[in-house]
Amino acid sequence: MTDNLIELLADLQEEETIRVVRKRLEAGEDPLKILEDARKSMEIVGKRFADSEYFLPDLIYSGEILKRISEITKTNVSNASPPKKLGKYVIGTVAGDIHDIGKNIVVFMLDIHGFEVYDLGVDVPPQRFVEKIMEVKPQVVGLSGLLTVAFNSMKETVDAIKAAGLRDSVKIMVGGSQVDERVREYSGADAYAADAMEAVSLAKKWIESK
Repeated sequence: MTDNLIELLADLQEEETIRVVRKRLEAGEDPLKILEDARKSMEIVGKRFADSEYFLPDLIYSGEILKRISEITKTNVSNASPPKKLGKYVIGTVAGDIHDIGKNIVVFMLDIHGFEVYDLGVDVPPQRFVEKIMEVKPQVVGLSGLLTVAFNSMKETVDAIKAAGLRDSVKIMVGGSQVDERVREYSGADAYAADAMEAVSLAKKWIESK
């Protein structure tokens, strides 16, 4: 029986995964190290999906396991050091895309690092982002997407934010496994984040520079 969290989660072994998470926490391990292993595992899941080894139900199931890990580790992180709120961050998977595993990891990492996160969910139309920005006045907006169709939606969302006169009040980052500098430039966003930790670092840097 393996205690390799990355391997167990990638293989969708839910109960064994949770057993190892609890065992590592009881041993006093840093919850952030456990979350980093979970992130690596989800990258494997994403690759298996891209290679047609896994299908949509497998993606959804892996997301449910990740949610359980998040709930368990979040309690330990909160008990260890409740973070002060650094700023507000609005995030969502853009219109036409329903993938949320990567987004959910980013949401969790932002939360435990002290951001007040407003998660709009998936298939979010541009106007919904505009409305939320007007409502909560965030410093940062994150646009997530996995499918290539999301690239146009990211551009349309940035354009809608600009048309509403809100572009200068927020920093916008885009993210997703197929997002790169070319997509960032096409969409008009300020930056792209290659992974959840980069999303956190960028958001911190932007807020601290204000």
